[in-house]
Amino acid sequence: MSEPKRLYRSTDQRMIAGVCGGIAEYFNIDVTIVRIIAVILLLPGAAPGFLPYVILWIIVPKKPKATQANIPPAA
Repeated sequence: MSEPKRLYRSTDQRMIAGVCGGIAEYFNIDVTIVRIIAVILLLPGAAPGFLPYVILWIIVPKKPKATQANIPPAA
């Protein structure tokens, strides 16, 4: 059985906090599209894009590092 899909802040595709990168990874789309949408939401006074970004930055956890179980033994 596969693990349920979870939203994490990206550690690879990050510019500020990894929120846009995490959303792009979750929906399996290009991170550039998510960033363009975020910039468009910032244009009409910043509040429609800035506030949700900060909230997601606070509540969405960082993507966890590889656990010991996933690391192959050293040769």
